[in-house]
Amino acid sequence: MPKRFRLTRRLTLGMTEDGYRRLRRFAGEAGLDEGEALSFVFEHFDSVMDEDTLKHRLRLFNAELDLRKR
Repeated sequence: MPKRFRLTRRLTLGMTEDGYRRLRRFAGEAGLDEGEALSFVFEHFDSVMDEDTLKHRLRLFNAELDLRKR
């Protein structure tokens, strides 16, 4: 029997405009709402992320973060 899908956690989060547009696009393409799309990504994080690419992108993001906050 499939696990019941319940959104039990609600959170306020800050996102960049680019990040939110990408989330909305992914959710739309997948036929999900934004909360369901985030749940999917994090429930399946290890299988949907390439570890090497993630580390590289994270380094780039962190390097630009201070500039982006100004």
